[in-house]
Amino acid sequence: MSASKSYRAETRLVHAGTLRSQFGEISEALFLTQAYVYPSAEECEARFSGKMPGYVYSRYSNPTIAMFEQRMAALEGAEAARATATGMAAVTTALMGLVRAGDHVVAAKALFGSCRWVIEEWLPRFGVTSTLVNGCDLSAWQGAVQKNTKALFMETPTNPTLEVYDIAAVAAIAHAAGAKLVVDNVFATPLYQSPLALGADCVVYSATKHIDGQGRVLGGVILGAEKFIMDHVHQVIRQTGPSLSPFNAWVLLKGLETLAVRVERQTATAARVADALAGHGKISRLIYPGRKDHPQAAVVARQMKAGSTLCSFEIEDGKDGAFRFLNALKLTGITNNLGDAKSLITHPTTTTHQRLTPAQRAELGIGDGLVRFSAGLEHPDDLVDDLLTALAAV
Repeated sequence: MSASKSYRAETRLVHAGTLRSQFGEISEALFLTQAYVYPSAEECEARFSGKMPGYVYSRYSNPTIAMFEQRMAALEGAEAARATATGMAAVTTALMGLVRAGDHVVAAKALFGSCRWVIEEWLPRFGVTSTLVNGCDLSAWQGAVQKNTKALFMETPTNPTLEVYDIAAVAAIAHAAGAKLVVDNVFATPLYQSPLALGADCVVYSATKHIDGQGRVLGGVILGAEKFIMDHVHQVIRQTGPSLSPFNAWVLLKGLETLAVRVERQTATAARVADALAGHGKISRLIYPGRKDHPQAAVVARQMKAGSTLCSFEIEDGKDGAFRFLNALKLTGITNNLGDAKSLITHPTTTTHQRLTPAQRAELGIGDGLVRFSAGLEHPDDLVDDLLTALAAV
């Protein structure tokens, strides 16, 4: 099927990028191969030089992976995509492809723990400096830009406090400085937020989350204009090899077929949970992007099509209260993953953001009682009952 934009997202999720072999299979074929045989030495030379299209080596070119990349590009409205082994490989590859020694990066302070480690610990090893800012403060973004700034980076909504940043405004700041904006769009999914249409240069996903959505495989993907991908991403993947396996790509293709159905149901459930918990006597703060009391409700209304599959809330009595709550849950699983068919919950202070100091967590609004809930596909009433029963144990 053509990746025509005339088809709606749900249709593209099922058909876009499909390549059929001579056998005419209905399900995408799984090509478990390392390399390819050429009919002649001349064609081998032509493929390696790029003069002739075709597959060369599965580290960076494989039919199954290509189908996943093309389907993701069609869904995102991007010209090109490159798949990676994990979401963190996508983030790291996208950023490393934009900078070299002497360059500077501006990023929001509110980042997934591993993303923040890449900015603060990994990039400096190669002579790349950084400035972390309050992502809600546009003047902070503007003030942090330097002459050598090459990339701005954000995730929105953020993990785990679900802050929502103004993508279009930050993109304008980046472009005025001759820099690129990279957006981690995992929490919104490609269905609810379109960073490229808002001015971002690059979008990254952990396909491990909603795209697989069933706890099976790891994966990541980087999307952008063809020129961006070829100038900043393709050679990094080709030469360094943060590659997605063909099997994982095949599983992710199957996950994409049901993404719209799953995310719609999970979003409705997350909203139901947020409403049920709002005002509860043992919860001091509740955050959900679909509610009018969200701190950035105006930005959410402007750039997101719907809320989120996640909500976060602060339980009274800090870590002790949060642990009593978590340990009393019967249906919701305690894990650091999200976007799964099963409802999941985590305690960021002791998991995803444990490497931050107490002062850094406090600055980001990550209290010792904060938990992050990811809605699954269970009946919403069963989940509400489970959460309310567990709260009674606090």
